[in-house]
Amino acid sequence: MPPSRLLADRPHRAAFVGGCVAVTAGVLLHLPMYWMGRDNGFRLADMAMDAAMLWGMALIVAGLVVAAYGLLPRAPSARDAAAAVAVLAPEDARLGPAHWRLIGVLTLALVIDVMKPASLGFVVPGMRAEYGLSARSVAWLPFAALCGTVAGSVLWGWLADLYGRRASILLSAVMFVGTAICGAMPSLWWNVGMCFLMGAAAGGMLPVTYALLAETMPSRHRSWVLVLVGGLGAVGGYLAASGLAAWLIPHFSWRILWLLNLPTGLLLVLLNVHIPESPKYLVARGRLAEAVATLRRFGCEVLDATAQARQEAAAAVRRRAAGAGPAHSTGRGLVARTWALSIAAGAWGLINFGLLLWMPEHLIERGYSMALSGLLLAASALIAIPTVFAAALAYGRWSSKGALLVAIGVTALGLLGVVRLELADPTQASPVWPIALLIIGTNGIIAMLLPYAAESYPLRLRGRATGWVAACTKGGGLVAQLLSLLGWVPAMRVAALLALAPVLVALALVWRYGRETRGRDLRDLDPPALAATD
Repeated sequence: MPPSRLLADRPHRAAFVGGCVAVTAGVLLHLPMYWMGRDNGFRLADMAMDAAMLWGMALIVAGLVVAAYGLLPRAPSARDAAAAVAVLAPEDARLGPAHWRLIGVLTLALVIDVMKPASLGFVVPGMRAEYGLSARSVAWLPFAALCGTVAGSVLWGWLADLYGRRASILLSAVMFVGTAICGAMPSLWWNVGMCFLMGAAAGGMLPVTYALLAETMPSRHRSWVLVLVGGLGAVGGYLAASGLAAWLIPHFSWRILWLLNLPTGLLLVLLNVHIPESPKYLVARGRLAEAVATLRRFGCEVLDATAQARQEAAAAVRRRAAGAGPAHSTGRGLVARTWALSIAAGAWGLINFGLLLWMPEHLIERGYSMALSGLLLAASALIAIPTVFAAALAYGRWSSKGALLVAIGVTALGLLGVVRLELADPTQASPVWPIALLIIGTNGIIAMLLPYAAESYPLRLRGRATGWVAACTKGGGLVAQLLSLLGWVPAMRVAALLALAPVLVALALVWRYGRETRGRDLRDLDPPALAATD
């Protein structure tokens, strides 16, 4: 797709370009303030903001509003709406160059997305030193970021169903650019506010990316692609954050990690040249001509209504013969599935943002060495990558539901091991195996949970449902961080038992209400009337 066609489907694309220019200019107006501090280690705490910075903030706010307006989709024409039944969605296409290009671009997009909140861990020490903060005060920063990710996941899921998948990713990218001004903010509380907005953009882009992949990849490849792209994006984001921190912070202070939001956000905007809109979304909106062009790019067949009806009937017969009949759910079934995935997501957040963060300190209090407690962080990095590949293989080749259940079960075993560890003599019990099981289980859950959600809901709900499940992963973390802010961090045994309860509930609910999604045609999730046009 040439750059001139980047927003050809948006009637106000000039407004989007103007909004991007305004946001970028607003960030550039903050850079002189940052550079003024080069002789004192870029320490800007308590300095007064000049007029250029205030004008820059106004430009950023106005630019975001204008850019959002520029992304509004056009109304479908009556001819397109009437002819929508003539499009066959890309369920049975081969995995061709267009698919691989999209996989690469979205993996890079997720690396950039995950890198934003992952940078918090490397920013906090420098902020504490510059602003003279206590551990409890600086906890407001990750708390605000998590609040933003919860709000962003819910809001962007709704926007994805209204604006489109691709447009929602663009809006996240523009917000990333605007939050770069964190790097020049002299006030702690401005940084906290910007962290909320950064979290909203990061939390919003993640579920939209999964929804777009689920609606673009062929059925037989969709499952492993979703898990692999999400897992590599997460691991790559943490590695990118740690590598850039080690390289740049010694020379430009912690603030440089926020200023990187400017080039990486603009890179995301440019990457959207290679990201198509979901054909399923285009058809549902009655935009047939665009859907046909996208389908042909992905090597799909475009049929007339009669040929499509014959092919749909033959496909339905094959699916029934294979034991994969229609899977569209009643409202009650969707609600039960949502409860199952929401509880699993919340439990993951409690463990990842609570128990695993508190554990090193707990282990030291129990008499274990500092070196052994540091094993937790090292194990996380070493185990994450092979876990992602193992999860993708099991999810795509064996069973999506079964693989998710195994990950939840392994997490439960790890929590039981932590409880036993707390009750045992530190000289007799090693924490290595409980911690390893916990890390393997939680890495597996997060690698598969959002892909499974994206494959479990009909088109009309996919963006919102995936966004809600993503919000729940951060919601559990929000509870854990709130306990830290209030100074109510529980003992390790209590924390493990608190997390174990929802893990066991999630295990039972996913087993009862989860559906096998591996290789399933997403058209089966929609009622017959909609599936015919999808």
